[in-house]
Amino acid sequence: MSQPVIRANAVGLTFQTADGPVHALKDVDLTINKGDFVSFIGPSGCGKTTFLRAIAALETPTSGQLTVNGMDPDAARRARAYGYVFQAPGLYPWRTIAGNISLPLEIMGFSRADRAERVARVLDLVDLAGFGGKFPWQLSGGMQQRASIARALAFDADILLMDEPFGALDEIVRDRLNQALLELWAKTGKTIGFVTHSIPEAVYLSTRIVVMSPRPGRITRVIDSPLPASRPLDIRDTPEFIALAHEVREGLREGHSYD
Repeated sequence: MSQPVIRANAVGLTFQTADGPVHALKDVDLTINKGDFVSFIGPSGCGKTTFLRAIAALETPTSGQLTVNGMDPDAARRARAYGYVFQAPGLYPWRTIAGNISLPLEIMGFSRADRAERVARVLDLVDLAGFGGKFPWQLSGGMQQRASIARALAFDADILLMDEPFGALDEIVRDRLNQALLELWAKTGKTIGFVTHSIPEAVYLSTRIVVMSPRPGRITRVIDSPLPASRPLDIRDTPEFIALAHEVREGLREGHSYD
């Protein structure tokens, strides 16, 4: 039986602004099990990133209950339950790639030897072995984003939260990194929460696809993927893939995302 790691029960989140309250999330119910690859898709402003940030204790729900590994999100953050990958790599230009990956480990107090071992291991995982001594400006955008993923993996959290990490990359690089991410997921068994605007990306990567409505963000449909775990890029040409993409698109229409 699958073990739940993230549970949301009637979660709501309202921001107070000078122009009045903004209802970002409303009555969100969701369970994410260990080893799931869950993508969140919906129109801009539907609360995808807000929900991911709430899981990471970067935002605080104003109603309902949200737990990560049975703890509130802030306790899970202190327990190092997850790594977080932002839309931009966020690498310090004056630190090497190894130095950027090592930074959170330094803050957490890992020994020099432990840091070196972990950095070498995650560089290999993201296919950047040999690039630890380079600076961010010496790497392509795709390589910088892989370094950002390596940084999130360095302290070996079981959960990886990813907020549109490939959205700014061209299609060829994005395809390559989608493949690399699936390989990484297969190797590590991480539980992944992934925000995207791309229907093909969500369908290609996920075991489950969470479709969200315009603000206030609600879950309108949760779609289980029938696709096999091993997914070459040409699976996107199969009838099964096309049918699943159609189901996601219908779910978005139900949420009035195109109104």
